[in-house]
Amino acid sequence: MAPRSAGSGKVSRDPVHHPLFARYYARVSVTAESRWGMARVRDRLLTGLWGRVIEIGAGNGLNFSHYPGTVSEVVAIEPERRLRQLAVEAALRCEVPVDVVPGAAEALPVKSEAFDAVVISLVLCSVRDVPRALGEVRRVLRPGGTVRFFEHGRGGGPAMRFTQRALDRTVWPPLSGGCHLARDPVAALRDAGFELGPYRRVLMPEKGPALPTSFCVLGTAWRPPATDS
Repeated sequence: MAPRSAGSGKVSRDPVHHPLFARYYARVSVTAESRWGMARVRDRLLTGLWGRVIEIGAGNGLNFSHYPGTVSEVVAIEPERRLRQLAVEAALRCEVPVDVVPGAAEALPVKSEAFDAVVISLVLCSVRDVPRALGEVRRVLRPGGTVRFFEHGRGGGPAMRFTQRALDRTVWPPLSGGCHLARDPVAALRDAGFELGPYRRVLMPEKGPALPTSFCVLGTAWRPPATDS
């Protein structure tokens, strides 16, 4: 199935517009694939997935080539226009069917309980309303469905955490496309009612000095199965 054009939805304007940051991110993310080991992280993030998958905040589509053949379809949501255009190009090179569409994490343009898995990768740092976004993740995921996540957030010692909070209150979000450094993705998933599976802390890059963006977590969560009333 060929991907749809990013303009196929009834969206009057992009919910996110960070053209300068999008250009920067597109360059840096490609470099990180080999130099920082992100390609290996993407493999671990996506291995074992199957069925229908929705990826929220797909960026420039670097995850697409890592989806296993057991995935029947990926619906990739990306709100930023330039990154979405790059994601469409990446989808055309992908063996797994990928449909790239505009949309915001807080209001996903898909039906409820329509997906076997949700992928969130470096997106919770920048959504405007984390609880609402994770409520949407829960809505579109079938009961018992899987969430695969790779996110950066709060980490390090007291000095580093102070630095992260200070940057969040000042220059970092406007310079970095709305990104925040001191959010806690694991706690957010737990508070949203997901059952946490195995997860591991990861430093990115793996070698060299730790940066405020270095403290990442890679793991799995589930929407609890439906229970009989």
